[in-house]
Amino acid sequence: MTAMRARILSQLDHLRRNKPTLFWGSMAACGMSALGMATAFALAPDEESLVSQRPIIQTPVALDIPHRESDDLGNFVREGTVRSGDTLVSLLSRLGCDEDSIRNFVRTSGPAGWNTLLSPGRWIRVTLDTNNTLLGITMPTREEGTQLSANLIGNQYVSQRTQAHRITRSAMKSGVINSSLFAAADAINLPDAVTVQMAEIFSGQIDFQRDLRKGDRFAVVYEQTLQDGKATATGRIVAAEFINGGKRHTAYSFANESGTPSYYDENGNSLKRAFLKSPLEFSRVTSGFSMRFHPILQTWRAHKGVDFGAPIGTKVRSTGDGVIDFAGAQNGYGNVIVVKHAGNYSTYYAHLNGFSAGIRKGRRVSQGDTIGYVGKTGWATGPHLHYEFRVAGVQRNPLSTDLPTAVPLSRGELAQFKNRTHEVQSELALAKTVQHGNE
Repeated sequence: MTAMRARILSQLDHLRRNKPTLFWGSMAACGMSALGMATAFALAPDEESLVSQRPIIQTPVALDIPHRESDDLGNFVREGTVRSGDTLVSLLSRLGCDEDSIRNFVRTSGPAGWNTLLSPGRWIRVTLDTNNTLLGITMPTREEGTQLSANLIGNQYVSQRTQAHRITRSAMKSGVINSSLFAAADAINLPDAVTVQMAEIFSGQIDFQRDLRKGDRFAVVYEQTLQDGKATATGRIVAAEFINGGKRHTAYSFANESGTPSYYDENGNSLKRAFLKSPLEFSRVTSGFSMRFHPILQTWRAHKGVDFGAPIGTKVRSTGDGVIDFAGAQNGYGNVIVVKHAGNYSTYYAHLNGFSAGIRKGRRVSQGDTIGYVGKTGWATGPHLHYEFRVAGVQRNPLSTDLPTAVPLSRGELAQFKNRTHEVQSELALAKTVQHGNE
């Protein structure tokens, strides 16, 4: 039986290569399944002597073909994604390309740099004829807005780089917190860049290290760039809503009269605080603003700052706009940066492992700028950031102090804001009704 099956397959391959019209016509007439199900078939009389009329059982081939359609010429268009460890041969084979055309493509198109594009997750589109011969291939390049294409011309493949057709549209998603913000975002495939933006936008209202509750919900409308119909990049958040502990927070992007975009709630109040609650994006509080037993001095004393535990090298950001007043070593603080802000405010960042390039006395910094890196210098028993918030030289608890907000919108700006956010509010309402995720 094995020898007979081998002979049958050999004869079928002979027909496919030398008499494709007869082969495909016979296969269509007998209704053979594309997945290789057991099927009876018949051949024209002049070929009957070559092949015995027995059922053929063929193991299905796992093809990566999430999308298949015919073009205007009757050819097939297939799409897939690059997997870890893929080569051009394995990728094109999985898409169902004929082996001869794969070898020809690899031989004639090598100098174009196709191998450098094989990053996991990158999309690929191929065009095949009815014999599964590769007619064309397209992949996005690493240069934004361009793509590499190759088409079969004669007996070889000619590659060229072209500008991709790109559009920007609004994307909408919503999710539920079961454990963490990033877990909820992953559950609905929300890009990390959008998740980080959302955390930054609401950082003045929500402490994402301590305030999240199971059952909290969020919805977001953000810009998404499509290249030939494929999502290739994400932009800024247009609108967002976050319900934390039953309290609703909203954010809408709006450029004021100076042209600077910022975020405001639905009433036009600025969400940007003059100071961030935390100098680290994500961390944990290891020691609060209270009395504590000092691990080195072995005495009880007031801890007039907040310690944030984080690995050495974690970026430390300035919590507000200001000017560097001191950057250097200072007794128990170790490496410390002091930033002076408007209105008698100042902030201290201690036990740093080092400073960012260019950080020196007199240097102006903006809110969110990286100024140093977490360390364990000075009187520190482990890696952490000691952060102090001072008003007129007196330490205040940055986690409980009511921090001032940025300059509000003028009356004219507020009217423009209301008009421009009306449509976005409808999109945000729609976002809350679709794509809810569970971790």
